[in-house]
Order: sequence, then C-alpha cells, then structure tokens
Amino acid sequence: MMRVCFIAQQSVRLVAGGPWVQAQETARALADAGVTVDWFNQWQPFDAAKYDLVHLFGANMMSYDIALRLRQFGVPFVVSSIFFTLRSPRQIRFALKAERLLQRGVGGGVRTDFGITAAVCHAANAVLPNTSAESAIVTGGFGVEPEKVHVVPNGVHPRFANATPDLFLQQYGIQNAVLNVGHIGSVRKNVLGLLKAMQRVDAPLVLIGKIQRGEYADRCLQLARKNPRVEIIEGVANDSELLASAYSACPVFALPSLFETPGIAALEAGLAGATVVITEHGGTRDYFGSEGMYVNPHSTASIADGITKGLAAPRGIALRQRIEKEYLWERVGELTLRAYQKVLRC
Repeated sequence: MMRVCFIAQQSVRLVAGGPWVQAQETARALADAGVTVDWFNQWQPFDAAKYDLVHLFGANMMSYDIALRLRQFGVPFVVSSIFFTLRSPRQIRFALKAERLLQRGVGGGVRTDFGITAAVCHAANAVLPNTSAESAIVTGGFGVEPEKVHVVPNGVHPRFANATPDLFLQQYGIQNAVLNVGHIGSVRKNVLGLLKAMQRVDAPLVLIGKIQRGEYADRCLQLARKNPRVEIIEGVANDSELLASAYSACPVFALPSLFETPGIAALEAGLAGATVVITEHGGTRDYFGSEGMYVNPHSTASIADGITKGLAAPRGIALRQRIEKEYLWERVGELTLRAYQKVLRC
C-alpha cells in the first residue's frame, strides 16, 4: 500500500481557503483509492522511510526551505504549485535572468517570488499545476522539463449537485441574488470591483466569506454599507449545508477576481446549478469552457454586463454535467495517484 505525507504552508488552516480544501479533499480521494495519507507535524520527528513520497502544497516562500531539505535528504516529492501570475513566460524568464545577474553582482542573497517558486518546482520530482495556463508558466517561464509536469485540476465534492435552496431562503429570504464566496479583503478576489459593478445591476448581492481586516477590506465594507441590497455572511464552513443551499438559491455566482485557477467556489456553484460569471484570467476556460460567462476584472462595465446577462440566462444543465464528468474530487485523486506512480517508476 502506498503511503504519502502531505505538507502545506503553516498558514493553511488560518486562511482555510482553496489550498486547504484542495489538500483535504485530495487526501480523502486518495484514501478512497487505497493510499494512506499522513499530515506532516513539524513538532514530531520526520521518518522519511515511512513514506513512498511527500506531497507539498504550494510552491512559494513558505515551502521553499522544506523543498530544499527534502531534496537534500533524497526524499522524493511532488508539489502542487498553486501559483499564477499575469506575467508572460517570456517576462518571467527575463526576470529570472535579471535575478541571477543581480545575485552575481552582489554575491547572493537576492530572491524574487519567481526565483523562489522556480527553485521549488525544479527541486520537485514532479509538478502538479491546476490548469494548462499554470503549466505553461512552469515549463515556459520557470524552465521545468515538460515530462515532470502533470496537470491535475482542482475539484468539487459531489454533494453540491444535491443542494436545494430551502435552507438559505428560510434563513435569509433573499430571492434571485448574485452570490460571491471568498475572502473579503483579498485584493486578488476583486470584491471591490464586484461591489462597484453591482451598483449598475438590479439584483441583491450576497457575500459569503471571512473578512480579512485591512485597508482594502475597509473600502469594501464602506461601499457595501451604501448598498442596502448587499448581505454579508461570515463564518460559513465549506462543508456547511447553508453554503450548498446558497449556491442552489442564487441564480448567478460571480467571481471577477484578477485571476483564478479556477476558484473552487465557482466549481461548487456550477455543480449546484448556478450560472458562473468569472474572470477571464488564470485558466478558468479549462474548467468552464463555453458554459462560463467571462469578464474583464479591470472593467466595472464588463463585470456588470456579465452579471446582467447571467441573470437573464436560463439555468442550464450543461455546466453541471461538465463538472460532474471532469472535476469531481474522485477524478482528481485518480490523476494525482497516476502522477505519484510515474514518479516512483522513474
């Protein structure tokens, strides 16, 4: 029986966002496939001999030292890169070249986000990006060998397909709303842009998510208070029946982030039957295809227009069928296990 150790950045449970859902659900899917998954405990001795390999979640500054240690000690590992940028692969290559030249000039000690992420990806035995766009960054930008890269999509729990609107409507009584689920205060999530766009849309807006305190969150909350049709709901867990019910009750799910890969909440909403209005950046077309409505996150008019069209569109089953076929966590587990097996055969 294969045994794997999962390692995620220390903040993963504080944020409890997409990376945590991805790690948790991947572990469950692998367990169903017969793989034993342990969670890394930094306060306990690590016995590498117990494991066939390690799965690291996130190629970033917080995982950099762990990746280098695993490499130094000869522990095979894969990394779900969970990384995206709007910079082109050519721009990334140029930035990495400039970083190397600067390191030579000052004697080292200079690292950029690109350099750190590239180092983690190169150290790994395999890289598992979530989208074809992320894969292009890893290979074309960071220079990782294509044979080391295996696209493993994010997934969704099948329970959202059985969601009903009853609980949400009983508790909040909000009909025909636009829904957004995510952290309020993250600039990338572009909640401020969504709130501005909703000033042009004749519909209520429901925001579900934790509020990350700071200047950006304050601006969002100030604008939300000016619109009586905005409802903010905090503290809803991913496995909550209320969340699933909200997806089912709201005809449009709007996620006009600066980029998404692809936004697990959008998959959940699509499986529950919502029309998905989503950013055009970050590989979202891989997941939503022709059934998604894509907007320019930098344009208030584009966001408002996409939501208006989404509200007018009849609810269809094409997106739900696409997600059920391609993006349930069971399939994510199968693809992940396939990547593990390829690493161990090498």
